[in-house]
Amino acid sequence: MSRPKLTRSARRALHRGQSDGRLWLAIGISVTGLFFVHATLAGGVLPQGGTYVAGAGTIASQGNGLLITQPGSTRGVIDWNSFSIGRHNSVTFENGAGATLNRVTGGSPSAILGRLSATGSLYVINPQGIVVGSSGVITTGGRFVASTLDICNDAFMRDSGSLTLSGNSNAAVINLGRISSSGGDVLLIARDAVINAGTVAAPNGTAELAAGGQVLLHDSASSRQVFVQTGSQGTVVNKGRITAAQVSLQAADGNVYALAGGGTRIRATGTANRDGHVWLVADRGRVEQSGLISATNADGSGGTVDTDAAQLAFGAKAAVHAGEWNLSTPAFTIDQSAARALRRSLNADTSVDVTTTGAMGATGDLGVASSLRWQGPASLTLGAYRDVSVANGTTMGNNGTGNLTLRADASGIDNGGSVTNAGTIDWSKSTGIVSTLYDMNGSYSPGTLIANAAWSAPLYSGLVTQITGYQLVNSVADLQNIVNNLAGSYALGKNIDASNAAFTTLGFYPHFGSDPGTPFTGQFDGRFNMISHLSPSEDAVFADIGSTGVVRNLKLEENVTADEPFTTGAGMLAAASHGTIANVFTSGSIVATSSDSGDAFAGLVGTNYGLVARSGSNATVTADGTAAGLVLTNPGAIAESYSTGPVTSFATHGGAGGLIAAGNGTITQSYASGPVHSLAGFIGGICIGCAPDNDVYWNVETTGQNSSGGNLPPANGLTSAQMSNPASFVGWDFSPNGPWVMPSGATQPVLRWQVTAQ
Repeated sequence: MSRPKLTRSARRALHRGQSDGRLWLAIGISVTGLFFVHATLAGGVLPQGGTYVAGAGTIASQGNGLLITQPGSTRGVIDWNSFSIGRHNSVTFENGAGATLNRVTGGSPSAILGRLSATGSLYVINPQGIVVGSSGVITTGGRFVASTLDICNDAFMRDSGSLTLSGNSNAAVINLGRISSSGGDVLLIARDAVINAGTVAAPNGTAELAAGGQVLLHDSASSRQVFVQTGSQGTVVNKGRITAAQVSLQAADGNVYALAGGGTRIRATGTANRDGHVWLVADRGRVEQSGLISATNADGSGGTVDTDAAQLAFGAKAAVHAGEWNLSTPAFTIDQSAARALRRSLNADTSVDVTTTGAMGATGDLGVASSLRWQGPASLTLGAYRDVSVANGTTMGNNGTGNLTLRADASGIDNGGSVTNAGTIDWSKSTGIVSTLYDMNGSYSPGTLIANAAWSAPLYSGLVTQITGYQLVNSVADLQNIVNNLAGSYALGKNIDASNAAFTTLGFYPHFGSDPGTPFTGQFDGRFNMISHLSPSEDAVFADIGSTGVVRNLKLEENVTADEPFTTGAGMLAAASHGTIANVFTSGSIVATSSDSGDAFAGLVGTNYGLVARSGSNATVTADGTAAGLVLTNPGAIAESYSTGPVTSFATHGGAGGLIAAGNGTITQSYASGPVHSLAGFIGGICIGCAPDNDVYWNVETTGQNSSGGNLPPANGLTSAQMSNPASFVGWDFSPNGPWVMPSGATQPVLRWQVTAQ
């Protein structure tokens, strides 16, 4: 039998929408191999020679059809000599919520031209091929599987949640009719070709078309079900319509064709426990997309489309309407056709992330060779395994709030990734931001950059400029190299585990007032990555963040046993900050090494002269001097921040504050909820002896404190029950646009940004 390959004439036929017979002949599936003509003429047939070989049930004639009864929602296996259904015939499986495997052992393919239905799940296995004709209708309450690959009876009967299908058949699975499952999945599987030119619907499950020599079928309530384990250079084609909670077209080392037609051809709609998700996977082959793909979640928000292939191709009508579209390929150039597909998607508010992997010996470079402008809020990220380049004469621009990220060395391996812009990046009509990221051992050629003169940084974002070039920090060595230019702009390229790595605090904070010190005056954007197990020799990562310095979007986990040498005390992030700390979060612990030596520690920063915004700590802070959950001394400003970790001072002098220890600066819309203890007895649920605004509250049960430590009335100390009632917080704004929110089932208010950022 000939292998069903898509020839050039086949692709033309598919695009022209030829009649069924001409279409399959054009695809090159031999009549001998598929017996398609024979099946079409077999208008009066029903399945023949059925025998239960596992499980139990009855097979009975019923008018122009068969009724198979399998009691008790059990599982069963039936071997058939043939399994075809004529145009006016029907086969019904009464199998409750169970499952029935139908295996064809004879030499003819299956042609479903009539009706096939089941109350539960239904599997049809025929190595000779399966065709659902244009008049064929299949409906199940559970999963429907049509496959030319076989399954072990014992594995099927065990119902372990995972099944392996394998085989060498060159026959195809083709749907020209209507297949639907009201409560499960629709899975079409073959070694060489799976083609849908009809309709497939699985509103509460996944619809998956897969080509491979060995396939794993894995039960999942929230993701795709089919994974190709052994490639076969097979082909998956969708010319029809697929609607499901999630959709996957997968051919491993073969080709996937998502072809054009009227309306949306592939649509994922999601459910309460499934995000709307579409996968197009041919990681060692080709994905060709010519039509519109849509993915939405059940609540109406945008879903996700993932495209993963060695080669990508886009037709004139290719577009994605979703929340995000992620494309992964070894190397890529955005030519005119790709730019058109990306532009149509971005204009539909779909954020696009293109990543090159450098796999299969490719360079891993990502080039922009065609201009790309779009309107609206969608963002575009171009991440290259090695280099990103924008060609001469090419313009990238946004009119709206969209962001652009050009990232070299997307894997963060310090491979010398560089960014070269020989064109124009025009953000003059956008309020979004442009970020360019390149290796410390790479280079950056900015080209022509046009910013918006009216741009201003969003509140508490910590942003300084609209268009910024960053050197990537991918290792502890890179982090330490910041000392070579404390005024530079840096971005954390990935999570860094600094276990057993030596690190010296960045910059130098003065021991004495006459020593000017060396502060960090640049930008450090963690991109919400984490640095963990870092043990600075001088306790803090940054000695002093200068007045123009910014540290933002960083997660920091340390377990430090420290001996604080600075008179001001130290925080896990910085000893002192005169600049901006925004969206920085610490965890772990900082603990004094000696007893009653006056070591003073805080979960974030020692002394804050600048701004701490939308930051928090759940770290354990233990000092033999003064201790504080977030900031020791606050002459500056703290806004929308929190501390939830335990704070302890075991000194005979000093004390402990839940949020800060002291300071006459401002604290707004912030809270502390961890336990606070002090051997000396100087304790504050919020601070020690400071004067916060009267609308500050604390939990007397979790902190163990009846006093705020300041001048607040005892009535502001609330029980856990009171903390869960918004009415307890006089003056707090819980409106839809207010800063506070009480999540369902929560034991205390949280800041709105904490919920929206999740």
